[in-house]
Amino acid sequence: SLLINRSTRRQSLTELGRNYLDHCRHLLEEAEAGDALAEETLRAPRGKLRVATSVAFGSYSLASAVVRFMKKYPDVTLELVLSDRMVDLFEEGIDATIRVGALTDSTMMSRSLSPYTGVVCAAPSYLAERGTPTHPKDLVDHECLRYPGWAEGQRWTFFGPEGEIQVDVKCRLTINSAFGILYAALAGAGIVLMRDELLAEHIAAGRLRVLLPNYKTQSRERHIVWLKNRKMTPKLRAFVDFIAEVYG
Repeated sequence: SLLINRSTRRQSLTELGRNYLDHCRHLLEEAEAGDALAEETLRAPRGKLRVATSVAFGSYSLASAVVRFMKKYPDVTLELVLSDRMVDLFEEGIDATIRVGALTDSTMMSRSLSPYTGVVCAAPSYLAERGTPTHPKDLVDHECLRYPGWAEGQRWTFFGPEGEIQVDVKCRLTINSAFGILYAALAGAGIVLMRDELLAEHIAAGRLRVLLPNYKTQSRERHIVWLKNRKMTPKLRAFVDFIAEVYG
């Protein structure tokens, strides 16, 4: 009887040990799962982003795109800073900006987007009054509209059957707003060279007509840019990837 009791006690202790080890293993698995969930939470895009770009592009195109971004990442809040001046990302606390033109600042990181492409257009009312140019050099006899922030200025560059052609256009009307230039063109003030995505709706509706279809305008680089020394947070990574997908 004593031997049986000892054997029973040993079995009970062994079973107790197994149960204890199973319990410890279960607690360890729960802790590891909790750590993994916490790490995943930290990796999830969340918090506030400040993004800067030009007034026209931000209003006409980017604003609707960021709505889709915010639906995809509901824990991210976004402030869109629209300005036609060159913003200082560090001084103004900007996380990212979309810029047109060659990048020269070594303190910046960037990803390439689709290039800026310009289209030459005019309202039917203007063309009915002044005629329709068929060659870039015909533009010297027309009223052209100028936005001072555009790199083209009053010298517009075209590429066609004869190669590169540069034309010094006459600009009697200058407006420091891309939207102002657009509405002036719609009112028949003259010929405009502007980003194609800004004009597409008016071209499709017949409010503007594309001119010189056999000639391409000079395209310009476009990038999304952020500070090199700024930590690539999950929210910034998600936004950069999203913009590269939408505008790449």
